[in-house]
Amino acid sequence: QVQLVESGGGLVQPGGSLRLSCAASGSILSIYTMGWYRQAPGKQRELVARITSGGSTDYADSVKGRFTISRDNTKNTVYLQMNSLKPEDTAVYYCNADKAILPRRNYWGQGTQVTVSS
Repeated sequence: QVQLVESGGGLVQPGGSLRLSCAASGSILSIYTMGWYRQAPGKQRELVARITSGGSTDYADSVKGRFTISRDNTKNTVYLQMNSLKPEDTAVYYCNADKAILPRRNYWGQGTQVTVSS
């Protein structure tokens, strides 16, 4: 069983920055695709960014150029650097770990609130 613990959320003004962290309980980053998702009130959960075990990344169009996903395998931690934050970025952000090779495994963190408001 993998546990994911997010941190770094909070209240920030528009145009500000935050860095989210997701610490995994084991050395999984070398075989799991790690992702950040978000869910705003009344909306479906959506992919924000993800990074594969090989280091490839992809982003939602709405955050390209503003957010950066990265990882530190030595610390079993994935980061989401969020710059130029907008009110529409307000959501609960969740960390996800997905192993596509058999046996399939998928884990979620508990979420961290990000609020962008003046």
